[in-house]
Amino acid sequence: MEVVDLPVPQPKPNEAVVQIKAAGVNFIDIYNREGRYKAPLPLVLGQEAAGVVIALGTEVRADENKPAPEHPNAPAVGDRVAYTSVLGAYAEYAAVPIDRLVKIPDGVGDRDAAAAMLQGMTAHYLSHDTYPLKKDDTALIHAAAGGVGLILVQMAHNIGARVIATVSTEEKAQLAKGAGADDVILYTQSDFEADTKRLTTGRGVDVVYDSVGKTTFDKGLNILRPRGMMVLFGGSSGAVAPIDPLLLTQKGSLFLTRPSLTNYIATSQELQTRAAAVFGMIRDGKLKLRIEHVYPLEEAQKAHRDLEGRKTTGKLLLLP
Repeated sequence: MEVVDLPVPQPKPNEAVVQIKAAGVNFIDIYNREGRYKAPLPLVLGQEAAGVVIALGTEVRADENKPAPEHPNAPAVGDRVAYTSVLGAYAEYAAVPIDRLVKIPDGVGDRDAAAAMLQGMTAHYLSHDTYPLKKDDTALIHAAAGGVGLILVQMAHNIGARVIATVSTEEKAQLAKGAGADDVILYTQSDFEADTKRLTTGRGVDVVYDSVGKTTFDKGLNILRPRGMMVLFGGSSGAVAPIDPLLLTQKGSLFLTRPSLTNYIATSQELQTRAAAVFGMIRDGKLKLRIEHVYPLEEAQKAHRDLEGRKTTGKLLLLP
């Protein structure tokens, strides 16, 4: 990864050019860089940002850079916006399809908006749609002090679910507890499978939210109640080996899903609704984002090394 000078992009029809104020750093960026998730090269990394609209494409613009009537939800020049799942956020300017832009409401800052788009909406779809948590459900959340983890713990806690969190250090345990975790397991010091069975008196949990993958997946299946759900939404420790579906039968007719945010914000309407829900939680003080690490854009390499090296908690941002 290196910093290069490129021309400021010009908006195509149905695009807006955003001057980026803050860009989020996420594990998906590492997967893109490694080639685990393919993208055409050379590429500008980054899939999450907040900023200000400085230009609109012809099919978006009416008079004086206002949205055209057929695009009533499109931002106008000067509007604060945020987006995710569009490559190219590690930059000063980006051209973004208008149906992927969300206006940032008053009461939500640019950095919080950038920090909330990918990880906040991921936590939202996991807890509200993939396995819709209910009061008194029990959820095990791996990497509970990470970017998605801390948000997911808060959302689960606010719903009224019991949260069992796994973390690697005592410092991260305190963060998870502060976010609302009921029980915290230091997986570096004890066996999370045995601890979870003890904490649930053998019943098991209703759902496992697993972004770690290779090192946690097999034991995660062992701690689900019959007809529980394994939600595998990442693989920070590596990819999970293929499994025989019969294994799910043998362990209690389990459900297994490998979701992605893209499929949960597939339409513009779903994107707007989900983003509004997350922004509303931030504005109302129900969701606190931990923006712990802020780097200048030219230190993107360091940000990746820190994230890969488990040196971080909460959110990482790049500032152009």
